[in-house]
Amino acid sequence: MYIEEIIFKIIVHAGNARAKVYEALKHAQESDFEKAKECIDEAGKEVGIAHKTQTELIQREADGEKVEMSVLFVHAQDHLMTAIAEKGLIENMIDLYKRIDQLERRESL
Repeated sequence: MYIEEIIFKIIVHAGNARAKVYEALKHAQESDFEKAKECIDEAGKEVGIAHKTQTELIQREADGEKVEMSVLFVHAQDHLMTAIAEKGLIENMIDLYKRIDQLERRESL
């Protein structure tokens, strides 16, 4: 697999993860926490694929293959880092939505 294909694989899966965590947030805002969890789980799988791909690229370099730094590679790294950070942040936001939902249910009794 060419380096560019590997880089695009990271970008695609990190992008998929970001889309899924924002979908999860939308479901949490609608109090559909089961669907939110499904989306978070899917995002986790996408991050896993992107991270594994990144690790393979790093391993190739560690094995002596020259991996040229490019704007595209930096973009892929940025995409993955952002996806991981947003996933963690949105998971915490979903927990807050759950607490709000529980409090609203108590008050309506």
